[in-house]
Amino acid sequence: IRGLKHLNRAVHEDVVAIEVFPKSQWVGASGTVQLDEKIDEEEDLNTMPDGNAENSIYVRPTGRVIGIIKRNWRNYCGVLLPTDNTEKTKHIFIPSEKRIPRIRIETRQADVLMSHRIIVSIDCWPRSSRYPLGHFIRDIGPMGDRDTEEEVLLLEHDIPHLPFSKSVLDCLPKLPWSIADYEFVLREDMRNTCVCSVDPPGCTDIDDALHYKPLPNGNCEVGVHIADLSYFVRPGTALDLEAQKRGTSVYLCDKRIDMVPEVLSSNLCSLRANEDRLAFSGIWEMTQEGEIVTRKFCKTVIRSVAALTYAEAQILIDDKSRTDPLSEGLRGLNELAKKLKERRIQAGALTLASPEVRFHIDSETHDPIGIETKELKETNSMIEEFMLLANCEVARHIEKEFPQCAVLRRHPSPPLTNFDLLVNAAAVKGIQVKCNTNAELAHSLENANIPGDPFFNILLRIVSTRCMMQAVYFCSGMLPEEEYFHYGLAVPMYTHFTSPIRRYPDLLVHRLLAASVGQDKTYTELLDRNIVHEWCENMNYRHHQAQLVQRASIALHTQLYFKDKCLDEDAYILFVRRNAIVVLVRRYGLESTIFLKAVESQVNFLYEEDKCKLTVGRVTLQMFDRVIVQISVEDCSIQHKKLRMKLVNPIIPGVSVEPIYVTMGNNDGPHVPRPESARH
Repeated sequence: IRGLKHLNRAVHEDVVAIEVFPKSQWVGASGTVQLDEKIDEEEDLNTMPDGNAENSIYVRPTGRVIGIIKRNWRNYCGVLLPTDNTEKTKHIFIPSEKRIPRIRIETRQADVLMSHRIIVSIDCWPRSSRYPLGHFIRDIGPMGDRDTEEEVLLLEHDIPHLPFSKSVLDCLPKLPWSIADYEFVLREDMRNTCVCSVDPPGCTDIDDALHYKPLPNGNCEVGVHIADLSYFVRPGTALDLEAQKRGTSVYLCDKRIDMVPEVLSSNLCSLRANEDRLAFSGIWEMTQEGEIVTRKFCKTVIRSVAALTYAEAQILIDDKSRTDPLSEGLRGLNELAKKLKERRIQAGALTLASPEVRFHIDSETHDPIGIETKELKETNSMIEEFMLLANCEVARHIEKEFPQCAVLRRHPSPPLTNFDLLVNAAAVKGIQVKCNTNAELAHSLENANIPGDPFFNILLRIVSTRCMMQAVYFCSGMLPEEEYFHYGLAVPMYTHFTSPIRRYPDLLVHRLLAASVGQDKTYTELLDRNIVHEWCENMNYRHHQAQLVQRASIALHTQLYFKDKCLDEDAYILFVRRNAIVVLVRRYGLESTIFLKAVESQVNFLYEEDKCKLTVGRVTLQMFDRVIVQISVEDCSIQHKKLRMKLVNPIIPGVSVEPIYVTMGNNDGPHVPRPESARH
């Protein structure tokens, strides 16, 4: 839908009726990326250039809005359009969300608000007005201030983040708290079992712990112990309704927004070392090859012997001189995890990749002082395998007991056309990728290697991730069983059981599981598939918004870290567009778009969509090629700063910039490309 005329005063997120134009007016995806700075300068929304439908392999219908069925206006964050006359009362407000039109407002505080982030609400959109009319609500804070910018991120992504209300806090147990005597009668006492947790550094909301015990018959006993949040959060209470509304904990780079109050998330429910804790446990007898012999779910009392980081657990596993029960148990779990993972991969499970970064935050200023890609160890995979095992086992159990109202999670199979880009890009490098099934794709990715370029396989897996559909929560009674399938994990049924402190669906699963083993009662809403379906829709929305705000937080902290820096780094081309390339800087796990078409450049551009290739003069840029880029932070509009990358090598006249040969003097040391590398 192109232009204000065809939008017909519709605003993003409105429910509208549209008229689809004849196919002769449809357009092909142009492959052209629009420059960010043009967004605020351009008064007409959605004016991206179109491609030729006949020449493009991706065709998009076009149309126009013919009616507004339901308005979904909300409060919008943004800034006032700068003006020399701050004494006037009528002003233009520019929303942070680029899909929202400018809004006309009246205020007498323009001199104070001009350099601040503010909140504005839409009142109406008269037929005669180019922009909707609204009013000022409140001042958030100075533009560029870290706390202000984080507040904007939370508001724009609809993240509930206000302090918990008194009615919620009144539901919490009084401190000091201890486990009641009757719980030891109702639960299995496993405090003498060697249980431990393994988490990232600094983790305080410890959801899960494990144990491993050899059995006399040569098999082993494995336990997955999950914090029993359902003991503290009872259905229908103010605490439960608030957790349901929030749906998930949200992790920003320098803070965590809890789903439940901290006294639960980081204290009474957190499976901290050397403290008695209530848990919901899955216990399996398994052969040394990972075959399950028996299974049991029960509520327990545990006492973790250690709260380890992934690195600490890895040290215990690798140090063969250690023969204590904790180290031996970790080795047993690690060996078993390898066999479980091998079996999953043989069944068609996908091992995908996504660049993740970790910031080092200054303890006083809270500014980022370092950035690095997260390093994964064997112990990361070990924990993942047993969480997957528990989730799969619980899914089968609750679906069998409650076939109409089980909370499950599915991952739909992507349309084969989603993989066209992946297949074409791999083919250019002489690699054949088959994707008719997840098993075919998994096998292709496992064998997609280029000698001398180990990072190529990771790049291919990153691109594969972009081809996937979104995994979603659903109520079992709303879909046929053949649609329960989880494509990425290659399992017929899956759920989330292992993180109730930070995910509301896990809490619902705990309630279903407890009822199925006779350790709790059901309630009306939990057995009503229509209500459960509504809960799942909200949980999907909250989960998606949490993902978006986490990415936005990473972008914000990346800008803060690279402010006043200008570095040259090696990068790889992830995608090729008609006028740009999308690159990934491996060192930092950063991704950015590099616009190539400079005004002063007279070179010819030849874009070959099917070959994932862009020829600029005599230089060819292709997916997965290695390049050198220059990283800096620039103002891309009135209110947006953005990490900007420019091409250094290969050299394209009028496009490439000169390399930097100076030491920046930052904590990471010099970032100096070899002079010869900037020319080959």
